[in-house]
Amino acid sequence: MSQPGPPPGPTPGAAELWASFPHDPRVPELAGLRASDADRDRIQQVVNDAYADGRLDRGEYDERSAAVLGARTLGELPPLVADLVAAVPPTSPARPGTATSALELATPAQLQRRAEEKWRSDRWEAISAFATTTVICWAIWSFFMFGGFPWPLFPTGALLLNLVRVSLSREQVVAEEVRRLERKQAKAIARAREREQPGE
Repeated sequence: MSQPGPPPGPTPGAAELWASFPHDPRVPELAGLRASDADRDRIQQVVNDAYADGRLDRGEYDERSAAVLGARTLGELPPLVADLVAAVPPTSPARPGTATSALELATPAQLQRRAEEKWRSDRWEAISAFATTTVICWAIWSFFMFGGFPWPLFPTGALLLNLVRVSLSREQVVAEEVRRLERKQAKAIARAREREQPGE
């Protein structure tokens, strides 16, 4: 008897799947970018649904899930679902003076997603800094200064406050990042229009 798999969820079509990425992972020029948690989650959803549909057995599901979790760059993601979604040609990013860049084409929803991913990245960095510093500082205190003044309270306390600040400032960080991306997008569009104008 087969083991129960993850609950099925809505699987986007191939075009919708790749369009949901801030950067298309199939484009060679973008393949080296670091993958975010949200990027991995999109691919994991495809794997989950394929297993729930019976297109993957348990071993294949476990193997691909582990590969998704371990993926560090965008280029590692498409091969994991190449036989699960229809092949759709990617839209390559522009080279200067030749085509339209991904930022120029980004919709407000895509800019919002990018901003939210930045906040998640900031929060993860704050969590990592707090956890790493806490372990190191208290280990040093325990081995060499046990019973003395608990100085690790100061660095760990400061990092804890930073973690709380980042966690509670989601709306502010996202709004500021959206505004920054909008300004960058406007400049990119202006440059593209200048390139399209014939030389005088």
